[in-house]
Amino acid sequence: MKKSLANPTIAQLTRAIGIREKIEGLTAELQALLGGAMPKAGGKRGPKAGSRRRMSAAARAKIAAAARARWKAAKAAGKSRL
Repeated sequence: MKKSLANPTIAQLTRAIGIREKIEGLTAELQALLGGAMPKAGGKRGPKAGSRRRMSAAARAKIAAAARARWKAAKAAGKSRL
């Protein structure tokens, strides 16, 4: 029967530590090879802070058409607010 990750055995923990040490060693070797140009693991991967998403002209036109249709329906129903 396979052990759960919630309850690892001592052998599993020892092996995990060994693997982690190998990864750290290889990462340090790679950084030395590339001159330290490697990004840190787990960093932010989204767009830069302050940047805005761009919308195509077609998408803006669809949104505008939908807004005009909502206003037309509201005015036909005698509403001055949506």
